Amino acid sequence: MALADLERDAHGYLVDLNAWNEDIAAELAEEEGVNLTEDSFKLMNFLRDEYINNNANQPNERNMVKGLKGDWDGKLTTKELYALFPKGPAKQAGKVA
Repeated sequence: MALADLERDAHGYLVDLNAWNEDIAAELAEEEGVNLTEDSFKLMNFLRDEYINNNANQPNERNMVKGLKGDWDGKLTTKELYALFPKGPAKQAGKVA
């Protein structure tokens, strides 16, 4: 299924979270002008897990750094999150995730 076939809200977020996959993420990232990397997917999977399994929690940048440090060998910074999603890791990564 292509992104064009999926329902999105007024802000461009997917309505059905189960419709998400890496191909859909790539299309969303292209719309956002973001190049996806392995680290981008680590962040997006963290955000999806938090949202789906933690009462629709949307962590801020500080909590992302705290929650993901293990995946970055304890060296993750907010600056690195912004390098992945320049318009804001919470908002832009959340949209792609």
